[in-house]
Amino acid sequence: MQTRAELVQTCSTLIWIASALHAAVNFGQYPYGGYILNRPTLSRQFMPEKGSKEYDVLAKNPEKVFLNTITGKKETLTDLTIIEVLSRHASDEVYLGQRGDGDNWTADTAPVEAFKRFGRKLVEIEQKLVQRNNDERLRNRYGPAQMPYTLLYPSSEEGLTFRGIPNSISI
Repeated sequence: MQTRAELVQTCSTLIWIASALHAAVNFGQYPYGGYILNRPTLSRQFMPEKGSKEYDVLAKNPEKVFLNTITGKKETLTDLTIIEVLSRHASDEVYLGQRGDGDNWTADTAPVEAFKRFGRKLVEIEQKLVQRNNDERLRNRYGPAQMPYTLLYPSSEEGLTFRGIPNSISI
C-alpha cells in the first residue's frame, strides 16, 4: 500500500468481510437451511444412469427417490442443530458501532467521536431499512416468501432473529 486511500480501501474491505458480509451469510442460514429439503447436506446415492432400473424408479416417483437420497434423520438433526447454533445471537453480543466496554478504549477524543458518529449513522441506516421494508410500494423486494430482508439491520436481540451485524466473528 502506497497511499492513505489504499489503506482506507483495504481496511473497509476487511471490515465488510468480517462484519456485514459474514453476518448476512451466517445469520441467514436458518430461515432457508432450517428446512432440510431446501438444502440437503448429503446425498446417499448417485444420480441414476439413463436407461437403468434406478432411472425408471426416478422417472416414476422422483419425490420418493429424492427423499431416499437426501440426508437421513440422525444427520439432519445434527445439521439443523449446528445451523441453529451458528444462526443465533448470544446474549452478550456486541454489534457494529457499539462498544462492550464503554468509551474507555482510548484517551484520544477524535477517534471516540468518530466512533460515536459511526454508531449514530448505523442507527439511521437501520431506521431507513425498516422504513423501506414497511413501504407498500416496495413489496416486490420481499420476493415470493413475502419476508422482508433484514439480514443487514445493524442491531439485533438475542436468539434467532435473522438480523444483526456483530462487531466481530466468533464461533
